[in-house]
Amino acid sequence: MTAPLDVPGTALEAQPEAVLEGVGGKAIEGRSLGQIAWLRLKRDKAAIIGAFVVVFLTLIAIFAERPFGGIIALFGDSPNIPNNDLIDPMTSAPLGAWGGISLEHPLGLEPVNGRDIFARIISGAQISLLVAFLATLVSVVLGSLLGVLAGFFGGWVDTLISRAMDVFLAFPLLLFAIAIVGAVPDQALGLKGNGLRIAVIVFIIGFFNWPYIARIVRGQTLSLREREFVDAARSLGAGNSYIIFREMFPNLVAPILVYATLLIPTNILFEAALSFLGVGVNEPQASWGGMLTRAVDYYQTAPHFMIVPGLAIFITVMAFNLLGDGLRDALDPRAR
Repeated sequence: MTAPLDVPGTALEAQPEAVLEGVGGKAIEGRSLGQIAWLRLKRDKAAIIGAFVVVFLTLIAIFAERPFGGIIALFGDSPNIPNNDLIDPMTSAPLGAWGGISLEHPLGLEPVNGRDIFARIISGAQISLLVAFLATLVSVVLGSLLGVLAGFFGGWVDTLISRAMDVFLAFPLLLFAIAIVGAVPDQALGLKGNGLRIAVIVFIIGFFNWPYIARIVRGQTLSLREREFVDAARSLGAGNSYIIFREMFPNLVAPILVYATLLIPTNILFEAALSFLGVGVNEPQASWGGMLTRAVDYYQTAPHFMIVPGLAIFITVMAFNLLGDGLRDALDPRAR
């Protein structure tokens, strides 16, 4: 058997730098998981549109009042100031075509009292997004913590938390919310009025929705606790708290983020349903569900009064759902 020829210029003499050079002499750069997910998300046009709408609505809600910019004052009246001089005293309908739409009132006026619909839509967006974000935060914190504890420790801990999930999932949440919010006093726990009602609504929605995300986190934790990096951390003497918060939680961020994005529109609809049933925030504070309630009596003579808040709810929920679907596909392409 002859020895291999030592031919100059072969791959055996290639410099390490040459292996790292791509087309045109440019160095080949690796991509992190976050960069790969961002590239996938950018290719999803529907998710990008949804993200743009979500950011736009959030900024409008933040900068609605004058201390943060005053969008309401810039494009419309105060949401609670009536314009009785612009209402027909015979029909209680706004004067002018299309429900009183004008440069001063771009979305028209409410029947009877003549309040500016544009200003009330923005004010209602503040309530809907505030309740949805805070309730989602409560659900995510409780569900993530209890789900990872159930999946990691197993045994009686898993049994106890799983049975608690079953109880909460079987609870008639809407009926309970109607009963509790309807019985809320005017003042309690240092809060009063709509501030107290918003706090109660956030607590009810957030506290009773944690089992959904807890089940997802529990299932992911059951899979992660058998992985090699967890065994390696244990072999190095790492404690349970270190493994849970430093090793497992970073791998649970993606499913938690996706589910939180999909939970927000559900909470928006729930808050709108409570306001529609008359147990949400009180007048004169605007809310999309409350606007729909008052629009029921005028849908034949003033249909725009119902169409505008209905479209606001539809567009907001659709935007969050598109963003959530895009994040799910970007962070976990195997779920397609």
